[in-house]
Amino acid sequence: MAAKFFIPSVNILGDNAVTEAIADIKALGFKNALIVTDKPLVEIGLVAQVTDKLASNDIAAVVFDGVQPNPTVSNVEAGLEMLTANDCDFVISLGGGSPHDCAKGIALVATNGGSIKDYEGLDVSTKPQLPLVAINTTAGTASEMTRFCIITDETRHIKMAIVDKNTTPILSVNDPELMLLKPAGLTAATGMDALTHAIEAYVSIAANPITDACAIKAIELIQGNLVEAVENGQSIQAREQMAYAQFLAGMAFNNASLGYVHAMAHQLGGFYDLPHGVCNALLLPHVQAYNAQVVPERLKDVAKAMGVDVIAMSDEEGATAALEAIKALSVAVKIPENLTKLGVKAEDIPTLADNALKDACGFTNPKQATHEEICQIFTNAL
Repeated sequence: MAAKFFIPSVNILGDNAVTEAIADIKALGFKNALIVTDKPLVEIGLVAQVTDKLASNDIAAVVFDGVQPNPTVSNVEAGLEMLTANDCDFVISLGGGSPHDCAKGIALVATNGGSIKDYEGLDVSTKPQLPLVAINTTAGTASEMTRFCIITDETRHIKMAIVDKNTTPILSVNDPELMLLKPAGLTAATGMDALTHAIEAYVSIAANPITDACAIKAIELIQGNLVEAVENGQSIQAREQMAYAQFLAGMAFNNASLGYVHAMAHQLGGFYDLPHGVCNALLLPHVQAYNAQVVPERLKDVAKAMGVDVIAMSDEEGATAALEAIKALSVAVKIPENLTKLGVKAEDIPTLADNALKDACGFTNPKQATHEEICQIFTNAL
């Protein structure tokens, strides 16, 4: 089968990226932005920095700062109401995955109508979204450059996966200067999210040489820079390398898709309102232990990218080494020990497994699991 490769048409990474991006926005002729963000970024003055730069380029902006850590249907509806009331002609998402995903939902419904719930699944929309510029402040989700949009449906207590080419931003921005104030815990969680993206894309049945190259390089960069970014948040070098790493991981999974780690993590986030990156980190070794039954050679490559000397190892030994390397990195960046520490209850696992298997229909895990097997993976992570 032919491979499709999705990515924003313009992507700016590195020093002074925001200033360059605003010049591009002005050249495109946009006049009135809805900025979708969260309250903490308003409080630390980051949003004001962007609105001031916009104003100096004759671009007006209104700010919707009501995005929750796991953005909801209600968040999308509230942001859309503000966009309509202010006659905005484009959207800027400023933050990490939550603002980006919420902004995608707002921009998609703005042109396609209805509710964001109508677009759950793969390529359901029929029209391009309102133009979206995604300015990233974390190094993890890669939502600033993907076609994935994850929104929590509060009534069903699930996270909806909206995978749609029409949610791809027209411009992504990764400026490491915007990432220096991120706390260690968030840096760790988003970094492990990026590692999960890269590994799931690498073992995916939809992987190809382009996604493989992106995934392996992302793993190498994360292994080499995440601990430094967590321990020394002011290291511009580590922040920049992590920005490149998460972008490469995004390129990989945006085109090779994801697997059971994300299908399961989405349920934990929707059911318990837990941080996505932490859930991914805790599930990752357990899901890959399951995948090692069919793709040990791929996980051996992961071990090598994480700095393990695998020359004398069999594929199975290399896969085991990959699992140990993943766990070691989680410990090094102080991810909680297990799901029990997050409040996950054994009695909820059958429901979580049911919803995970439904979510996984659009993903590309290398080994198909039964309900009982998904339950066991959840149990192993408790």
